[in-house]
Amino acid sequence: MLKIMNLSKSFNKETENEINIFNNFNLEIEKNKCTAIIGPNGCGKSTLLNMIGGSIMADEGKIILNKKDIGSLREEKRAIYIGRVYQDPSMGVSPSLTILENMSLADKKGEKFSLRRLVKKDRIPKYVELLKDLDLGLENKLNTKVKYLSGGQRQSLSLIMAAMKHPDLLLLDEHTAALDPKTSHVVMRKTKELIEKYKITTIMISHNMRDAIEYSDRIIMLDKGQVVLDKHSMEISELELMNIYRDKVAERFVS
Repeated sequence: MLKIMNLSKSFNKETENEINIFNNFNLEIEKNKCTAIIGPNGCGKSTLLNMIGGSIMADEGKIILNKKDIGSLREEKRAIYIGRVYQDPSMGVSPSLTILENMSLADKKGEKFSLRRLVKKDRIPKYVELLKDLDLGLENKLNTKVKYLSGGQRQSLSLIMAAMKHPDLLLLDEHTAALDPKTSHVVMRKTKELIEKYKITTIMISHNMRDAIEYSDRIIMLDKGQVVLDKHSMEISELELMNIYRDKVAERFVS
């Protein structure tokens, strides 16, 4: 379980451009469930994910993951417990390395290693097995450099790599936003299969209301750093969710 306690974050502090994103923010994320976080631009979605992942440090508060306070750990230390897939298909992989080398890197996450001894031959059958699950033929392209893959193939590879060590938490940062609708559907389906197969606690940021409902167990809407909606996905329709979302956007223009 992930517990966020009394989290606060401001930018440009003590200047005329100071922005207060979160103030004593609290949230609990259920174990082995996928929680979708939605909300208007600037509501705090990405900032929250970045604070959990460690690329941004909170000003105050605690981030407890499976009873361990990770809030003071550097991003690379948190990566031992957290997997992440970014919006940009190239951010979760090393484009200049092959599929095999990328998977070997992910397999050695949290370990000390030398690039000379990066690939362990006895692990290759495992990589092939994982890639076959994607049903994209990547298991036949192990020696292909990732820069030659399509965006959907890269994102699918990123997903496999992020989940390979069965992290305590998986962060999906609008990971299908840069893909075309058909490819996005394939990646979302594979995401759901992977999460359910390995029972990974997941937080997914999405702007797609349909995906938020279809592929998550719980939906949280943020606005101005506060939770304004918290429902099980089965308890709300896409139309209801869209109406609430539009109302929040409209309020911003009025205020």
